[in-house]
Amino acid sequence: MSDLFEKITDQQDIIKKLGSIIPGFKGYIERQNRRAADKIIRESVSQRFEDLWTRTSNLQTRMVSDGKLELLDEMEQAAIKLRTFADKIKTASYGYSGFFDAVKIKENDLEQIYQFDLAFFDTAEQLNRALDTLEASFGDEQGLNAAIRSLIILAREAVNTFERRSELINGSGQ
Repeated sequence: MSDLFEKITDQQDIIKKLGSIIPGFKGYIERQNRRAADKIIRESVSQRFEDLWTRTSNLQTRMVSDGKLELLDEMEQAAIKLRTFADKIKTASYGYSGFFDAVKIKENDLEQIYQFDLAFFDTAEQLNRALDTLEASFGDEQGLNAAIRSLIILAREAVNTFERRSELINGSGQ
């Protein structure tokens, strides 16, 4: 166990030594850490939306079982938007760009990118509550229609927020 600890601390010492010798190296390491953190955030958001998509798909199956076929098209709209969002966020550009990357992310834009990412978690919570409402509305046709419309609006909002995030990233490189 102490050998592992020594290896880790020796590696940290090497990084500190490099940082003291190479100008800007410390900033490079910090940017790499931000990039790794951004990837973790995006994977987490993507997983939440995949879970919401799975839940939506299960509710679609329930609608078929309950004979509510007239509502499937609208539910499919919401499901497609959730799936699209989960796929887009999973493959989105990182909130940091390397020296040779085509798109450069400015430092002051990083905070805005993180605000968008935070909004995704909030939207996921709203979507989860909308799915709760939809599930509770299965006996009420009017309530079910309203819940589906709400779900579609929230899913569309997630995709639109992602598009604004992408515009910020792409606009940073210009």
